[in-house]
Amino acid sequence: MTASLWDFWIDVGGTFTDCLGRSPVGQVLRHKLLSSGVTKGVVGDGSTRDCIVDPFRRGNPTGFWKGFEISLLDAAGQSVAQSTIEHCDCSTGNLFLAPPLPEPPEAGTCYELTCHLEAPIVGIRYLLGLPLNEPVPRIRLRLGTTRGTNALLTRSGARTALIATRGFGDMLEIGYQDRPRLFELTVRKEPPLAETTLEIDERVTVAGEVLRAPNAGVIRQQLENLKAQGVQSLGICLLHADLFPTHEQLVKEIATGVGFAEISCSSEIAPLAKVVSRGETTVVDAYLNPVLLDYVFQLRNALPGSQIRLMTSAGGLVAAEAFRGHESVLSGPAGGVVGYAQVASQAGFERAIGFDMGGTSTDVSRFDGSYEYDFETRKAGVRLVTPTLAIDTVAAGGGSLCGFDGAKLTVGPESAGAEPGPACYGRGGPLCVTDLNCYLGRIAVDRFPFALDRNAVERRLECLAEKVASETGEVLSQRQLAEGLLRIANANMAQAVRGISVAKGANPADYVLVSFGGAAAQHACAVARELGMRQVLNHPDAGILSAYGIGQADVERHAVTGIGRTADAIDQSELEQILDHLAKEPITQVAQEGFLPAQIQVRRTLDLRYAGTDATLNLPYEPEYVSSFEKLHRRQYGYAHFGRSVELVAARVEVIGQTEHASQRSVKCRARERVASRYVVACFDNIEMRTGLFDREALRPGDKITGPAIIAENHSTIVLEPNWVAETLSAGELLLTDLGTNKQSSNDAAAVMLEVFNQLLAGIAEQMGHVLRRTALSVNVKERLDYSCAVFTAEGELVANAPHVPVHLGAMGTSVRAMLADTPQMAPGDVFVTNDPYRGGSHLPDVTVVTPVHHPGTKQLLFFTACRAHHAEIGGSRPGSMPPTSQSLAEEGVLISSFALIRDGVSYEGELQRLLTTGRYPSRRVEENLADLRAQVAANQHGALQLLELVERYSLPVVEANMRGIQAAAETKVRQALRRFDQRAYRFQDSLETLNGLRVPIAVEITLSSKVDAPAATIDFTGTGEVDAGNLNANRAIVTAAVLYVLRLLVDEEIPLNEGALRAVEIVLPEGLLNPSAGETLETTPAVSAGNVETSQRVVDVLLGAFGLAGASQGTMNNVLFGNDSFGYYETIGGGTGATAAGPGADAVQVHMTNTRATDPEILERRLPVRLWEFSI
Repeated sequence: MTASLWDFWIDVGGTFTDCLGRSPVGQVLRHKLLSSGVTKGVVGDGSTRDCIVDPFRRGNPTGFWKGFEISLLDAAGQSVAQSTIEHCDCSTGNLFLAPPLPEPPEAGTCYELTCHLEAPIVGIRYLLGLPLNEPVPRIRLRLGTTRGTNALLTRSGARTALIATRGFGDMLEIGYQDRPRLFELTVRKEPPLAETTLEIDERVTVAGEVLRAPNAGVIRQQLENLKAQGVQSLGICLLHADLFPTHEQLVKEIATGVGFAEISCSSEIAPLAKVVSRGETTVVDAYLNPVLLDYVFQLRNALPGSQIRLMTSAGGLVAAEAFRGHESVLSGPAGGVVGYAQVASQAGFERAIGFDMGGTSTDVSRFDGSYEYDFETRKAGVRLVTPTLAIDTVAAGGGSLCGFDGAKLTVGPESAGAEPGPACYGRGGPLCVTDLNCYLGRIAVDRFPFALDRNAVERRLECLAEKVASETGEVLSQRQLAEGLLRIANANMAQAVRGISVAKGANPADYVLVSFGGAAAQHACAVARELGMRQVLNHPDAGILSAYGIGQADVERHAVTGIGRTADAIDQSELEQILDHLAKEPITQVAQEGFLPAQIQVRRTLDLRYAGTDATLNLPYEPEYVSSFEKLHRRQYGYAHFGRSVELVAARVEVIGQTEHASQRSVKCRARERVASRYVVACFDNIEMRTGLFDREALRPGDKITGPAIIAENHSTIVLEPNWVAETLSAGELLLTDLGTNKQSSNDAAAVMLEVFNQLLAGIAEQMGHVLRRTALSVNVKERLDYSCAVFTAEGELVANAPHVPVHLGAMGTSVRAMLADTPQMAPGDVFVTNDPYRGGSHLPDVTVVTPVHHPGTKQLLFFTACRAHHAEIGGSRPGSMPPTSQSLAEEGVLISSFALIRDGVSYEGELQRLLTTGRYPSRRVEENLADLRAQVAANQHGALQLLELVERYSLPVVEANMRGIQAAAETKVRQALRRFDQRAYRFQDSLETLNGLRVPIAVEITLSSKVDAPAATIDFTGTGEVDAGNLNANRAIVTAAVLYVLRLLVDEEIPLNEGALRAVEIVLPEGLLNPSAGETLETTPAVSAGNVETSQRVVDVLLGAFGLAGASQGTMNNVLFGNDSFGYYETIGGGTGATAAGPGADAVQVHMTNTRATDPEILERRLPVRLWEFSI
């Protein structure tokens, strides 16, 4: 490769474009500009009609601005005068105009400079110092871009059509039927990317039998019609095309003949099972390819003869012409992951967590010596089946809004955006996280590109303090508010890091935190301490690390093929032939990029899982891959299924053309204390402290700084908190080390601590859910996500519930209290199991595991953790344990009333196994029951350890006080929501039709009261029908869950769903359909299997009807159940939602009390002896 060319590494983000340029002699230049390509400025004193004075233009490249258009803006940002830059004097910052402006501009007037070129081209010209009339020489460009992501978010891609098998044209609109936001009453589904769908009359079975052969003549006519309608791009996804692509190839050939230039085939884009995910990925590719091709065309025109490579979501580079839509969505963020991984490795760290904080969001990811990939993910609102670096994004950034919800302080998720920006920008913006740093003195204001308005921040804080005082009586100073809100923001971001570490079995304390992006370094010390991480690494190019990472990336090609066979059905030589064949094309492609054989590396991996399960593990191919899989499965999930077949799901190859990386290892140097030349006052822990101010560019290897300190640089500010030290390593990185304790202060205001603990406790419940999903065996838990996890007080009162399935909400507390009543003297390590519908359960398949949490020293009972999961089989007269004609509990499966699974250190799993295998209708899948129960035990244990860590960090009194406070806050929010309604009685009645054709009424009367010492609402179900002879009977747990769900809809804010919310209301539940009494025997106890999945929906309908909030939805979960002695299948099918004042209802989506996912049509046919003829709305 030619060494005499300039290299440019550029990341085009949503707001800013970061540019790094390396000259042929190795000099590195940097520039940051707006991604619009526009440069903003402010008119200075002394400006005239033909000369704009702007000190910020000093030092710009000589002659660069010649030919740029200039627009003067009014207060609303509208152009009021235009001219052109004739020449510029960059020693003074003077811009000379021709023609002159109509009037001399006033000092302080904003202006914009533009040349109508893409931001990367503007950045390249700036670094080369080229005026517009001079061509750019040949260069090497590496680029990450949000062009594809922006087109998805703004729905500005190509006009696209989906081509699908007849009967499956609605598959992408249905998706997997789960609604995106659980508590959004007016469901708003993402509109499909494809504007139209064409169904092809063809059908292939999973065995390759052609049931309907495509008719070429008919297809040609259909495609000609699409072409005439103006469709530009086609996404072809036919059923089972991953195994049998012939029909897709035929359609592609016909479409090419018709004149379509952009055609994406699912068998080429993502040749893997799951037609919905594969189809959505294919449509994304078709939708974005024309946009990206146009972008590349513009780059080629501006950079003739140059080498252009683009960054993919997998963290590798491809030639510009090979850049595809489906691999473009994380193009920019992927550069950041490569960048921080390289930085950490060069500094000697094998494990690192990336912390990339910008204005509106924060990206977090993990590096364990190799990159972590997602092979199926959801980004920018679309589902993608393509190798993607595992990056989690949370709505927390410098522009996140700070406020008060009537009970506690809040930060985010809404953002101020670039306009108007935070309050300190002086444009009338709201209080944001950046304002907190400004107020507390944690920003080097003299390095900011414009003056910051601290007075505006003080006004916003004063208003907020008045609101808190009026609502709670708590008087907070502005400093307390700012410190408290900042702590909440840091806790939110720390929670995101736990999601990619603790939730996946990794301890953050074993990692270094690498901070990058514009705002991360201001928060890194606090976030690290929140997580127990002792070190933070900050690179000299941290403010533009994504661009740096793009420069460090390798050229890569990925290929995958589905296999779908068990390991014992494929021998090693055949598997190696598959892998070798798979690697041929990507090896050729990389070689064509100019890489020699010695520079090309091939990585071969396999996607493996146990037969009959859904979750796969990806691991390197080796002859003993089955043994390696079982070891990895045991390490990651805690168990291995010896004797169970291992399925080879897919084979993957990654072909790498290795780039020359910076090989210099960065090390510590002999330390010397660096003394600040300037000091400022900044606030830490509610104390004003004399804080050293340092210039990053002036630091030398070995310089040591003791906090508190502020280290300023061009693109960010580093806040070094008290009890931290920073050392400059040999390559210029700053290594920040925590010398303090992880013991947390408990002196913060109540409104602050409530939100901190709300996030902490909800996070524990969510992490329990992650552990349960990772370690479970069944499809119901791993794929359909039919489970919920919760944290309780020592009295069994609900504190925090991760809202996975609404029908479980608030219902587990009764189960916990029932276990406590049965065994008052619980011992450390005890575990209890129940599925009793008459003691807090819902129906028999929903099995709850309860774990008491004791103090490790005193053995005092402190808390409970519990989780409820739907077991696909628990016995009963029909496979699936949901018999539609059951008339007693005995027919519905095995009853586990109160079983001690572990008691005084002894496991009674054998006894539980005997219980499940005996009785009138024993379980048909006992091993699966036990495997999922072990996963539930593991989830509870994880939650217990996290709770004990909270006690260690904050003390037991603080934890207990905040648990009570969170419950009180939930009660307050519910009372406030109910006060919005007229204080009167609200009535509504609906009915259910029983199996024998009778109509049973469900009636409710809701009486509201504003009395402080009385329930805000009495919800009385008197008038509801008698006990059903069939199985439509509900119970108090189900009704409580429905009430809590509706209360959450009324509040319409993020609040903790706990016992406090229920304290605000009284539920009157007479004996009958919604509250049957247990009989003396199982045979005389009313059946309840449909109460959970039918009656619960109707209860919600009558509650919403009483308040007049929404039309009735389908009033059922549309249960589908079939099977025989060899298999069982159970599914809930989505339907329509009721209209509200905010909008119409939605089609084909789960509503209210369920949000489980549908089984993919291809998976259904490959797992079960069935054929699906139609999947449509």
